[in-house]
Parts: sequence; structure tokens; C-alpha cells
Amino acid sequence: MFNIFKKKSKEDAKLFYHTDMHCHILPGVDHGSQDIGESLEMLKAELDMGITHVICTSHVTAETFENTPESLNAAFDVLKAAVKEEGLPVELYLSAEYRIDEYWTKEYEAGHVLPMPGNRILLENSFAQELIGIDDLLFNLQIEGYFPILAHPERYRYYYPRKERYKSLHSASVKFQVNILSLAGYFGKGAREISLWLMENNLCDMLGSDMHNMEHAEIIKDYIASKEWRKLCEKHDLPNRIINDREFGI
Repeated sequence: MFNIFKKKSKEDAKLFYHTDMHCHILPGVDHGSQDIGESLEMLKAELDMGITHVICTSHVTAETFENTPESLNAAFDVLKAAVKEEGLPVELYLSAEYRIDEYWTKEYEAGHVLPMPGNRILLENSFAQELIGIDDLLFNLQIEGYFPILAHPERYRYYYPRKERYKSLHSASVKFQVNILSLAGYFGKGAREISLWLMENNLCDMLGSDMHNMEHAEIIKDYIASKEWRKLCEKHDLPNRIINDREFGI
């Protein structure tokens, strides 16, 4: 996938920010890390890339991953204990990636939400079609004191032919988080092209690894070691425009 890129050593490649605000490193709660050993390897990969603060955002999704604050906190306690024993210099925070569906509605109404620092909430739209009433939902969240972040908007194909929808969502005080994996081409040509379009139109606020496993980690390491990544950072002034650290006070 990356033979067109001129790379420097993976070991020398660092991200320009230190907060990964979208990853699936908690062990055994979704289709991310399956055990604590894998979680530690993924955290070591994060550290290799310059990440020192990790917000754990496991899936909370109807039928497939109906996680609760209790299930996520239990896995988080295991991870924190292992990180302490291993002596890894990383700060961990617990939140989730909330799919907007019937399970989200039930959990939100029950007060079972784990926001990010600063009351940020990472939301995942449906991959099939835009949720009816999403504008009202996002507005009401803000009325309640939350700050919505839309996870990987470049992966929602129904927006591709009507890009003005991206602009209307973003103008409603919704932050956009793009996956580095999308920029690297992992999710296909369309997701990569839309990621670049979002950057060109000042619609990319944050970057996330969306890392589920070590394969993802290695793809990201390859990409940030590439000439393509360095040119992209310079062209769009990403170190000054991406707010991962500033958004969470890090």
C-alpha cells in the first residue's frame, strides 16, 4: 500500500500531537484489543509515535457491543493496573465511541454516558444512512452541556455526493475527527479523498488512530514515516490546526 511513499525510519517518525482521542485499546470489550497483552503492545506503539495521553473509546453499539459504564470501567481498571506494573509513561482516560442508535438513546436517557475530558462526546453515525433527527440530537446535546465530536466523517459514504452536509454539520459547532488510517488509504480511495477534502476546506479538527490492533498500529507508523504525511502536514499547517492536545487541555 505504501511503496509509493519515501519513508524515514519508523522509529524516528513521531506525531506532532500527544493525545490519541479515538482508539480501541481496552481489552475484551469490543473488536479492538482482545487481551491485556495486546493492549500493552498497542500502548507501546502509541508511545513510539509520540502519544503520551490516550482516551480509550471502545464501541457502545446496539446488539454488537452493548457496553455499560460498569463493563468499560472494569476493563479500564485492568488496563491501568497493567500499565502501572509495566511502568509505561502514558496517561489514560476513559470514554467511549457512541453509535447513534436505539441503545445510545436508552443509555443517554439513563445518564449512562462516559464523556471525554471537557464533556466532549465521540459520536459515530450509521454507516448505512444518516440518522433522521441528527440535527436536533446534536443541538440538544449542546444544550445539555456536551460538546459533540463526529468520529471519522470521511467514512460515511452517503455524504460524498452532497458535501454541503459536512459544512452544515460542522457549522453547528460539531467537531470532526478524521482517521489517520483513512489518510493512509486503509478504508479505500473514497475515504482518503474525502479526508483530504475535509482538510482543504478547514473541516478537520482532530486526528485519531482508531487503532483496533497492531496491524493498524504498523500501518499508521508506516504512514507517518512517509514523505506523503510530511507534505500533508506542511501543506495544511496541521500542527497549528489540529486541536487534539488543546481540546482536552493537554
